[in-house]
Amino acid sequence: MPQTDPARLTADLIRCPSVTPEEGGALVLLEKLLSEAGFQCTRTDRGNVSNLFARWGAKGHAKTFGFNGHTDVVPLGDKAAWTMPPFGAEEKDGFMYGRGSTDMKSGVAAFAAAAIDFVKDTPPDGAIILTITGDEEGDAVDGTTALLDYMERTGEQMSVCLVGEPTCPDEMGEMIKIGRRGSLTAWFTVTGVQGHSAYPHRANNPLNAMVRLMDRLASHKLDQGTDHFDASTLAVVTIDTGNPATNVIPTQAASTVNIRFNDSHSGASLTEWLQGEAGKVAAEFGVEIGIDVQVSGESFITPPGALSDLVSASVEAETGRKPELSTTGGTSDARFVKNHCPVVEFGLVGKTMHQVDERVEVAQIHQLKSIYTRILQDYFA
Repeated sequence: MPQTDPARLTADLIRCPSVTPEEGGALVLLEKLLSEAGFQCTRTDRGNVSNLFARWGAKGHAKTFGFNGHTDVVPLGDKAAWTMPPFGAEEKDGFMYGRGSTDMKSGVAAFAAAAIDFVKDTPPDGAIILTITGDEEGDAVDGTTALLDYMERTGEQMSVCLVGEPTCPDEMGEMIKIGRRGSLTAWFTVTGVQGHSAYPHRANNPLNAMVRLMDRLASHKLDQGTDHFDASTLAVVTIDTGNPATNVIPTQAASTVNIRFNDSHSGASLTEWLQGEAGKVAAEFGVEIGIDVQVSGESFITPPGALSDLVSASVEAETGRKPELSTTGGTSDARFVKNHCPVVEFGLVGKTMHQVDERVEVAQIHQLKSIYTRILQDYFA
């Protein structure tokens, strides 16, 4: 029987202009393809976000393998800087070009193609679930979380899940993600007293306090790293006053920091530390310091074991390379899936994701489908 071509499916998906939160036709295309292959498909749209749930096999089966991914993409940036059409899926020198080619329409195409051909050729005693969102690159409020909420309401359950994000730094098969660092953003506002810069004693400059606070935070070593994580990091990403005058001490100053933290911290513990540091500086300088905190994800780890062994063995069999188990990088939707079932991530080389002329090596799309197929074969063996 004819096999599903993951490169052709990748091209079809790239041609869907699905910049977050636009669906762009990508999920419509996948729903049609999966439905024709015998998957029960349900659109779980929420807010202005489109999501797709697809299951082959019996609901609630004790052996249910899940894939998770997204079809939304980041904006193009400088369109004039692209040398290839950003939604053209054109090929050159063995690469397919287009926004989302790496992150992560090729990953979705590879696991969809693997799942379709697997159930067609060797129907397993079990079930396969695909959860595909249109809101991973955005706020991620109504994306994978909406899919998981739907699954909880309807009694759907994955036994394990593989997120198809690009995970390899340079070579195919280099790395599997078994966890992710947490991410916290804090916004500070320091309020002092405005005045003439020639008479600083009659004012209370909020910048003095802000600079001291940012120095205290940036100079502090959060930890030394843990068994599976590098040391946590804090970056001061902006300091603003909005003051165009050179002879005026401003009333307020604002700043933002971002912390990527390991499993020796939580969002709550870091928030408490930030509030404590702000309080000390506020008392020292006689200013008011307000702080708003958003935790976009807690750190998590899926301890090495059966799932990571399964994926590692399949990757090594298909690439000849034993992958490193890593927790590096930013956040992904695995941070939501980990509350539902054990989850790891494996996908393509991600060197060009979010860049102008984003591109994927066509041969690697086929290789990724082969890896996902082997994972399914071994899981249901």
